[in-house]
Amino acid sequence: MNVTSKEFPNKHEPLPSQRPDNTAFTQQRLPAWQPLLSASLVLPFFFLAGLSFIAIGIGLLYTSDRIKECEYDYTGAQPGDNCYECASGLSPCNCNITFNITEFFQGPVFMYYELSNFYQNHFRYMTSRDDKQLSGFLDSLENPSNYCAPYQWNSEHKPYAPCGAVANSMFNDVFTLYYNDNGAYIEVPLVVKGISWWTDYNIKFRNPTNGNGNISDVFKVTVKPLNWSNPVFNLSDDPFNNGFINEDFIVWMRTAALPTFRKLYRRIESGNFTEGLPVGQYLLKIIYNFPVLSFEGRKKVVFSSVSWMGGKNPFLGIAYLVFGSLCTLLGFIMLIVFIKYQERADDDI
Repeated sequence: MNVTSKEFPNKHEPLPSQRPDNTAFTQQRLPAWQPLLSASLVLPFFFLAGLSFIAIGIGLLYTSDRIKECEYDYTGAQPGDNCYECASGLSPCNCNITFNITEFFQGPVFMYYELSNFYQNHFRYMTSRDDKQLSGFLDSLENPSNYCAPYQWNSEHKPYAPCGAVANSMFNDVFTLYYNDNGAYIEVPLVVKGISWWTDYNIKFRNPTNGNGNISDVFKVTVKPLNWSNPVFNLSDDPFNNGFINEDFIVWMRTAALPTFRKLYRRIESGNFTEGLPVGQYLLKIIYNFPVLSFEGRKKVVFSSVSWMGGKNPFLGIAYLVFGSLCTLLGFIMLIVFIKYQERADDDI
């Protein structure tokens, strides 16, 4: 057998060079600029940043303080509370809250419900959902994700729609607000349209379809979640607020980061209450469905006006003030140190 030199190259031949090309970029010889951080440059920056953040913080706090807000606890944990019988008995149950507004509540008014000691940020809870199912995929409707377990199939092996622990625990108290107009109670219109994020309602959540436009036919192969009283296709009479695109459902499915949180329930901006809530007595009728005493939680209903920065949030203004104060304090410390060492340097000369 003949063996050529190409198959066995000479070991004395030099290997190809691994050196990068001799260019300014590969050899890192490009011109660069590096600022010289002197006291005359750093100190004004710290003082300017500190004063700017303090000014912004004062503006944010002032705006937040001007937002009106009133909240009412209807947990019913103690005897004598408005909803004590509902909290200690079986649901559903009806209870009422009467309250007075002493000065005009500038609109638009947002109505929230608040839950405390409810950990929507628990990892197993957050992942117990099927986003493909909520996006309208028929295969995920009939075969929900394993992440939904144990709220994936019922005892007859029919899929839950929507599946998962997040959907199963959906907040389902119902509120109706009335205004006492000289002894006659007038219902305050509560607007549901627009309470969810635009991207959630128009993109993320979609109803499955089989082409005939009737979503109830599509959901025949599924069953309602364990804790729901109605199936998902019968959450509302409005076809644009039903099924997976029901806005109450969409709001609940956006999980909260903290154990105490608020979620938008309704907006008050129509009828005779477009400008806001007038002074007077109000009656809030509650259908008490959502239990909270089992996990030592509490429930509140909150009325709030809004500003350009949203709802009442003093934390943001306080954060700006703290950061601005720290920048200003560090600026004074560096100025003192600079003056001290500058005088020492002059004495050494």
